[in-house]
Amino acid sequence: MNRSRLTNIILTTILVIGVAILVVQMQNAKEKRNMKGAEYETTAAEMKAEGKDALDVIFSRKSVRHYTEQEVEADKLMTLVKAGMAAPTAMNRQPWAFVVVTNMTQLAAINGKPGLMMLQKAKAAIFVLGKKDEKFWQQDCSAVTENILLAAEALGLGAVWCAGYPLPDRTGSYKELLNYSDDYEVLSLVSIGYPTGEDEPKDKFKEEKIHWNRW
Repeated sequence: MNRSRLTNIILTTILVIGVAILVVQMQNAKEKRNMKGAEYETTAAEMKAEGKDALDVIFSRKSVRHYTEQEVEADKLMTLVKAGMAAPTAMNRQPWAFVVVTNMTQLAAINGKPGLMMLQKAKAAIFVLGKKDEKFWQQDCSAVTENILLAAEALGLGAVWCAGYPLPDRTGSYKELLNYSDDYEVLSLVSIGYPTGEDEPKDKFKEEKIHWNRW
């Protein structure tokens, strides 16, 4: 066998192996996309099962500070976090992180503070943190928090947005409790539980706030 023919065989073999590897990688990527799509479909189905469409959820959302003794299921808490991560994010930087608390005695040091009294009855809390060196972390984490609130409403849960940043007394307390990385800050704490029905949505629509085409 001459050298030229041997070289061609080697190159052809390398090409075939390369194509095979590429096909396997593409198949694996497709399977991952399908799995991710199935997760979103499951989440959407869970919300749809509550019988509310998107506008129903938006207009019925309210700040819920009164909760029953019913525990919040772990899968519903995971759905809330998934909904948060579906929020818009500048340049897809996704600067967020989450601390989900279900052992509420962990929050005893803060649940008596003004504005946080509802934590005494809440069954869970989600802390939404943002990476401080990301330019739009506050906007992105605000979108995350709103998604969590809407998802809670859709799932029959009650939730309320509690402040974090820019209040140093709040963020300092959260840092002591959670010991999160110095690179992050808590934008919001979302108190969660099953509502007693005492809290009602407010009609906040004011037509005089709307300006068409120019102020």
